[in-house]
Amino acid sequence: MRIVLSGASGLVGSALAPFLAARGHEVVRLVRRPPAAGEARWDPAAREIDRAALERADAVVHLSGENILGRWTAAKRAAIRSSRVDTTRFLAETIAGLARRPATLVAASAIGYYGDRGDEPVTEDTPHGTGFLAELCRDWEAASEPAREAGVRVVRARIGLVLTSSGGSLERLLPFFRWGLGGPIGRGRQWWSWIAVDDLLRLVAFAVERDGLGGPVNVTSPEPVRNAEFARVLGRVLHRPAVLPVPPVALRVLYGEAADEVLLTGQRVLPARALQAGFGFTFAALEPALRHLLRSGA
Repeated sequence: MRIVLSGASGLVGSALAPFLAARGHEVVRLVRRPPAAGEARWDPAAREIDRAALERADAVVHLSGENILGRWTAAKRAAIRSSRVDTTRFLAETIAGLARRPATLVAASAIGYYGDRGDEPVTEDTPHGTGFLAELCRDWEAASEPAREAGVRVVRARIGLVLTSSGGSLERLLPFFRWGLGGPIGRGRQWWSWIAVDDLLRLVAFAVERDGLGGPVNVTSPEPVRNAEFARVLGRVLHRPAVLPVPPVALRVLYGEAADEVLLTGQRVLPARALQAGFGFTFAALEPALRHLLRSGA
């Protein structure tokens, strides 16, 4: 297939582009600078995009978005919303108006859709929660509706905590755990719904290549863990103690309201639709996933 990819320089996109190419697909990266070979230009803020590149595509994978970590000032909130909601709406409206539309749009969302659910197991049928992230994800997913209404198969990928040693949360945690300074965040009872980057790449490809999959899809391992268990397993893999808790007050000083929604609460997410569609996880359990990632540098 010819696949147009946004967010190709991000944590997931930078791994996804070569992964899809290795499967035999042609990947066209959307970039904001003058394009080189294998690229097409877009500027979503100016509502400009290479429509011809989209018309030649069989599928679009949309991953771009502002990092949610950081203090949620008014400007930060606006940037987060615009980079997700406005950008997705522009892309979906453009696709809907094409003479030849891609068959599939895989649009990133996040498990923040569910809000803080405590110990409740949640699937794709669980309604959205409350809070900034839940409302953001609700509007983010709704922004892809013009493409669906135009007959495009839209997959809304609700991505969990992505585990990779080459960026993201795990890379930030590793130095502290290697120094013996790791431990649970707060009481550590919040659920962390994670996915190894290897399985994430395979599941995105699965969503692109399988015609029957559509709507929201939880992109998480079938075995979420509490944060305290995550810390214990990571410490065991690194042969380091993992008993020093991170006090919530310190996180609130650093991140403000974002600490409560991103780090101190969580969701026990189950990938019901991926499993029903026949997707098989290579790394369903946390310890084998961490051992693989830290051994391979993936």
